[in-house]
Formats: sequence, C-alpha cells, structure tokens
Amino acid sequence: MPSTSLDTIDAIELAELLQFIIDWLGSDKQLRCSFAGFVGHPAYGIDEFQHDLRRFTFLLGGDDGETLFRANRADADGEDQ
Repeated sequence: MPSTSLDTIDAIELAELLQFIIDWLGSDKQLRCSFAGFVGHPAYGIDEFQHDLRRFTFLLGGDDGETLFRANRADADGEDQ
C-alpha cells in the first residue's frame, strides 16, 4: 500500500471538520430521515456514520479516543448516545 503524508496542521483541520460534522449530525432529528433516504439501507444510519467519523478523527490524532470508546461502550450497553 503506498504511503501518504499529511501535514500536521492539515490533519488537525480535517479532524476539526470531522468533529463539526459529527456534532451537526447529532443535532437534527429530520436529518436522520434524510440520511436514511439517501443511504437507502437501514443497516447504515447516522449512528454508524458518526462512529466511522469518530474513528477517522481518532486516527488523525484529533481525539484521544475517549468519545470513540465511550460510544462503543454505549452501543454495547444498548444506551442512546
């Protein structure tokens, strides 16, 4: 697999943008319906998308992983985020 480098400042900005999107997705109930209609399959909803975005944020170094792992624990416990 070829390697790709990313300047630190660019990684920080991308991580901040991902966090903004995560927060926005969680702020609007109508967005859930719109997202479900766009994706077209109930197996991948906003919660799964937010989890993927949290993982990417963590991999970029924009998060210590606490929100990612807290979300995993809540999913395992059956709690809402």
